[in-house]
Amino acid sequence: MATADQIPEFPTVSAHPDNGLLVLLAAMTQEQLERVLANLTASFPAEDLIIASPDVVSNAFPADSHSPLRVVAAPASNVTWTLTAADFVSAYQLASKNKARSILMLSPESGSLSSSGISALANAVLANSTDLAVARYDLPPNAGLVNSAILYPLSRALFSSRVRFPLAVDLGLSLRMAERLSGIAHRFTNLDQGQTPLWPVNEARVAEFITDQFDVGSRVQHQSAGPDLNIILPLVTGALFSDIDAKAAFWQRFRQLPPARDPLPIPQAPSIDSPADIEPMLQAFRLAYSNLHEIWSLVLPPNSLLGLKRLTATDAVDFRMSETLWARIVFDFLIAHRLRTINRGHLLGALIPLYLAWVASHINITTSGSTPESHIEAVAQAFEADKPYLVSRWRWPDRFNP
Repeated sequence: MATADQIPEFPTVSAHPDNGLLVLLAAMTQEQLERVLANLTASFPAEDLIIASPDVVSNAFPADSHSPLRVVAAPASNVTWTLTAADFVSAYQLASKNKARSILMLSPESGSLSSSGISALANAVLANSTDLAVARYDLPPNAGLVNSAILYPLSRALFSSRVRFPLAVDLGLSLRMAERLSGIAHRFTNLDQGQTPLWPVNEARVAEFITDQFDVGSRVQHQSAGPDLNIILPLVTGALFSDIDAKAAFWQRFRQLPPARDPLPIPQAPSIDSPADIEPMLQAFRLAYSNLHEIWSLVLPPNSLLGLKRLTATDAVDFRMSETLWARIVFDFLIAHRLRTINRGHLLGALIPLYLAWVASHINITTSGSTPESHIEAVAQAFEADKPYLVSRWRWPDRFNP
């Protein structure tokens, strides 16, 4: 991925008082590209669109079949699984050069999203009614669980946001939102950390910009689209922990969570598929309890360690991790990350088997009758209820040494 200093000069479309929407695409297959362009041109006049694609550089863009579109080159991006600092720098630079009013950032799998959802993302920022339009995906029950277990509950509890996917890879940005994110991103690209994930929802909340989310339907997920859990969880969780640290003055103040606009999804009939095998997850958790107990004891208080000990002796069929225990674990790891209690890489690695225990519990709860969203809602509420504990530990960590 290109850093701020490596981004090439891009061709600029002719000056126009209203150049409309810049659509920044990730590199994608010909089939994906055709679907995305068909969705866009069905919703917007071609003259209102500026398409920025890395496929232009590789001469893979089907220019002849889409000649009315204005197309410019964009740097290659690793946006297959998360947007990064360099992506936001590129987005604002391209919008400025081409005098665009708003930006739509789309992932390779965006061709699988509903055309109405993509239109809603774009129209929200084009109409100046929203600064940050975030995709809300319809995922399978056991997909996106790092988001459900950690990213969403933390974002909701600390930044009073109901955005279900705070690390969504399909976004609409107003020009001022893009400028703010680019300014934050430059701090990382200048340090050669251009692949660091950013947190647009948190940034919008601090800036008091308007944020909204829009249903975009199902999103195709490819198993080979990104790194495995041992890379994903430490990277995105560590990035979120660092962002929370940087914004502590904001989230320590009480802010009312906005009321939910939509009810929880109607419970679905149990899947005819066989439930996921949780035994490997529990074996990893039990082994970690023996091997990582010394590290966990530096991070977690005795009550949490006692709860984990009891879970190691629980049969798979009865395995349940309480929402309050999970919230307390994540908060204590966040505190340890801030205090550098141990090496941060080792710390986040030690969180993985605890996360696997949560996943096993989530699967058991949802296969026994609860809907996935109702359980995730309960987890988020536990994080909100336990926020005073986090604030106390943040301000006076010595009073709460494990």
